[in-house]
Amino acid sequence: MKTALIVGASRGLGYAIAAELVTRGWQVIGTVRDPDARTPLHDLADASDGRVEVEHLDTTTPEQLPPLRARLAGRRLDVLFVNAGTASNQDTPIGAVPAADFVDVMVTNALGPLRVIEALEDFVRTDGLIGVMSSGQGSITNNVTGSRELYRGSKAALNMFVRGYAARRTERALLLLAPGWIRTALGGDQAPFTVEESAPLLVDVLLGKVGKPGLDYLDRDGETVPW
Repeated sequence: MKTALIVGASRGLGYAIAAELVTRGWQVIGTVRDPDARTPLHDLADASDGRVEVEHLDTTTPEQLPPLRARLAGRRLDVLFVNAGTASNQDTPIGAVPAADFVDVMVTNALGPLRVIEALEDFVRTDGLIGVMSSGQGSITNNVTGSRELYRGSKAALNMFVRGYAARRTERALLLLAPGWIRTALGGDQAPFTVEESAPLLVDVLLGKVGKPGLDYLDRDGETVPW
């Protein structure tokens, strides 16, 4: 049975991807930030006949990574997918964003995922996949309207950091996934796509990249997003 570790699977798209993988026969390890809070992932685990495990990780707290490594000792992963994202100061020009808010978004969206990847990469099979949830708003080429400057900048930074990692790990299959505007806590109620209709498409893109070395930046339809 193939195994995926989904970092950030308590709700929203992370949870939906985990649930979709379970329906396709995968074993899933999903992480939550708060070890004491009940989440949909816990309900999925209870109904999974042992095929879903719940782990604890806050990607902004790097000292939690060594204990997670220890708990995963001996495991082999076919997919490691890091789903982390936050936003603030959506309408604020970047020069007016408070420094503390800037650091919070950049650590969550850009630095945290790379810390996770570099800490856990050796658990992923050489013919597996390491993926990260990016955004079409991280595309510099496509930014012709402005707005959401802090969020856009954090995702562009994420893309650059993963591209740097790819240059060091040319043998790896790597994916930056841009899911589109989806009705989640981050996306809001006005988004055109639901989580339920999006999850199968995103999992199709993920699984289509497994075992194919090199870095791709793809949207929900598997089309390349311009850097």
